Order: sequence, then C-alpha cells, then structure tokens
Amino acid sequence: MKIRAGVLATAIVTTLVAKSAHATPRPLPFTYTTDTLAPGELEVEQYADVTPVKAFNANLKPVFYGATQFQTEFEYGILERLELGLYVVYVPTPGEYGDLPQTTETTGVKERLRYVLADPGAWPVDVGLYGELVEGQTEAELEAKILLQRRIGKLRIDANLWVEYELYYDAPRKDFVINPTLGATYEITPMVHLGAEGWARAEFPNPSVTPGPPSAVYLGPALLLNFGKLWWSTGLYARLNDVGQPMPFGDPYGSFWGRTIVGLSL
Repeated sequence: MKIRAGVLATAIVTTLVAKSAHATPRPLPFTYTTDTLAPGELEVEQYADVTPVKAFNANLKPVFYGATQFQTEFEYGILERLELGLYVVYVPTPGEYGDLPQTTETTGVKERLRYVLADPGAWPVDVGLYGELVEGQTEAELEAKILLQRRIGKLRIDANLWVEYELYYDAPRKDFVINPTLGATYEITPMVHLGAEGWARAEFPNPSVTPGPPSAVYLGPALLLNFGKLWWSTGLYARLNDVGQPMPFGDPYGSFWGRTIVGLSL
C-alpha cells in the first residue's frame, strides 16, 4: 500500500509540475500578457478579490466590510495567437450590510477574444488586442484593451491600455471607465517570478445622473508560482491617492486591494 501511495503521489506531482509549452500564467494579477493558448488547448482560472470598505451593519452602525468578488474563466485556443475567454462572475452582497458600494465587477457573464498581432519576439514590443462583452446583473459593458509586452532576458514588462463603456439597466446612465495597468516581473527561477504592479481606475458618468465613484490608484508587489500546468499568481496593493483621508461610505476602493488567481492547464 505504501508503494502504491508513493507511486500515485509521484504521478500527481509529475502531472502538475510537467511543463506545458503553451500555458499562459499571469505573473501580474491585473495585467494581461500577450501570451495565448495553442489551438485546441484549454485552461481554467479562478480569481478572488478582496478590499476593505465602509458599510452599515444590521444595527445601522458603521463598520468595515470585506468586499469580495469572484471570477471563473475558461480560456480556449482557437487559432495561433487567437484565444477565447468565457467568464462567470459572482459578487456577494450579504444581507446584514446596507448601502454596499459596487466593486469593479458585477455578477453576470463575460466573453472576450485576445489576439496577438505577431509571434512573440518578432517585434520590439509584442502587441495584442483584447475585446470583451459583459452581461451583468445591473449593467452591460463593452471593454477594450491594447496589450503591450517587452521581454529583456528574464525581465518582463507588461502594460494594458484599458477602457470600458458601461450601460446601466435601471437609469439613463452611461459610464466611460479607464483602467490602465503597468508592471514588471523577474524570473528568479522557472517556478518563482517576483514583480511589482500598478493599476488605476476612474469612472466618468455621462450624463451625470449621479456622481461616479472616486478614482483609485494602486501599487504593490506580485508573486507568481509556476508549476507548469498549475500556477498561482497573487498581488497585494496599497492605495496611493487619498492617503490619510477618511474613507467615505460608498467608496468601492479600500486602502488595500488583494487579488489571487489559480490557473490549471487542462
């Protein structure tokens, strides 16, 4: 029995650690790279976000509440350098808290395509295009990104030029959102990648039926553990703007923001 258990454990570890040439781990949790799956390959990724925000409890007392959001993404390689992504998003809204601010996501589904214009390394900077549709519980969204990537040895620099257009169902409100990201990672070993990432978000209501949420700028460290078919990426970010100011109710951006992603190549 001990021999069988040892053989089974070895097989599991070997399967997970075996390198997949076309896996697409995310060294920076908020920034998409220009890496795409090969045709016919499938990968599943699970996201989890948390940020502390102000809310009222059942006794109408102000408390800090850990706002969370969860996404499950299924990626599929359609053609060389063309990839499909399907998401299921869930944003919990516990009943014991009132006036909860809306986070960056809404419960619903998303579909996106990522296309890279040339083979990796063919251009001085790899360039990709990303388009996404969102059918959420409270709004529909159109999202577009330009993906930029530059590799210098074991150093990788990535940036996303990111915009959204949000249309709300219950009000004549249409928001334009900018959400740029920038970061760099260094491959300490093939398994361990350490980096730093910054991201910002600002909404501009049009027309201004209600004022939009405040803008936010975050910066923090990021870590990728790459086991081949299985990988884990996580980042913890500090909010740089409005430091030292009391957090108002309805602000969806806490003083800190954490995101973790677990991916598995199938």
